[in-house]
Amino acid sequence: MTELRFLTAGESHGKALVALLEGIPAGMPLTEDYIARDLRRRQGGYGRSKRQQLEQDRAEILGGVRHGLTLGGPVAMMIENKVWEDWQEVMQVGPYEGKPKKVTRLRPGHADLAGTMKYGFDDARNVLERASARETAARVAVGAVCRRFLGEFGIEVHSHTVSIGDICAQTDAANDWIEVEGSPVRCADTEAGERMVRAIDAARDAGDTLGGVFEMVATGVPIGLGSHVMWDRKLDGQLAQGVMSIHAVKGVEIGGGFAVAAGPGSEAHDVILPPEQWEGRPWRRASNRAGGLEGGMTNGEPVVVRGALKPISTLSNPLPSVDLHTAEEIQAHYERSDVCTVPAAGVIGEAMVAFVLARAILEKFGGDSLGETMRNFEGYQATIGPRGG
Repeated sequence: MTELRFLTAGESHGKALVALLEGIPAGMPLTEDYIARDLRRRQGGYGRSKRQQLEQDRAEILGGVRHGLTLGGPVAMMIENKVWEDWQEVMQVGPYEGKPKKVTRLRPGHADLAGTMKYGFDDARNVLERASARETAARVAVGAVCRRFLGEFGIEVHSHTVSIGDICAQTDAANDWIEVEGSPVRCADTEAGERMVRAIDAARDAGDTLGGVFEMVATGVPIGLGSHVMWDRKLDGQLAQGVMSIHAVKGVEIGGGFAVAAGPGSEAHDVILPPEQWEGRPWRRASNRAGGLEGGMTNGEPVVVRGALKPISTLSNPLPSVDLHTAEEIQAHYERSDVCTVPAAGVIGEAMVAFVLARAILEKFGGDSLGETMRNFEGYQATIGPRGG
């Protein structure tokens, strides 16, 4: 059994994005249509750029699947960039004859300055193409495969928008995911969602951008994923890394997060209920302030993770900056961009949470085939309960 891991490759305006996912067991049903659903969800959401309408992303499975079932080897996927024809000369792989047009107007908040200094470039395009959030399309394809795997164990991962700008939702989305998916901003609070749309319109008119907070909720997660014994095996740390790695995320919360830190201990922890209140599942809690994780391990309650997304750094009304070559004061570079990506960030967050949970399932239950993994899982589940003598 190989540890679950993935790699992505490709540039924002290059020929394609590529994803390679290693460690999915053999015998799991998988189709391109299943993956396409999440790719469509990533491209939706109010505030996206026109590019999302130009490109209908679809992942072509190149390897690791035969006759609709995984083979146990790496799953290879490719997502074509539909705008490639317009960028072939700019992004060609072979040597360029002549003098290429270089991007030298550095954008505050983006990877432009740090990347050009780190890699010795004199053209910020060498950085911005890979630093672009376009890369997350490949992650969502990977996450869809992981979602399919988790579904075999009764685990579901959803997300919703908690806030955009200073507008906060008041509705608990956990009971109405259909309402979330029907909202243009993926918010279950209809009134707040309408105000979010108006705020995005106002930001667009001002040449500005908006950030916000998105939340992932994973249900059906068994007790005992992760470990308390070493820092890098703590599952909450792995989840935080996965969500923090999403472009423009500047903060991560597990469960009650910072709100819990502001109150007393008597209001911070989740009371363990007696068996008559377990509702058919082992070990239930009266609340879920811990977000389903204690001591670096899942405790059987839903896993709840939030990400704080800063406003996008590419503004149509650019901020003051300097030129990479001359250091003279100029306006930052602008390239077609979104106004708000919080709704899409939730879908990307689902992908990262699904990957981390799938990796944790395989770490604990192993198995080269889905059947073997399932037997290990069911055997463990039979042992969960009071330890009476």
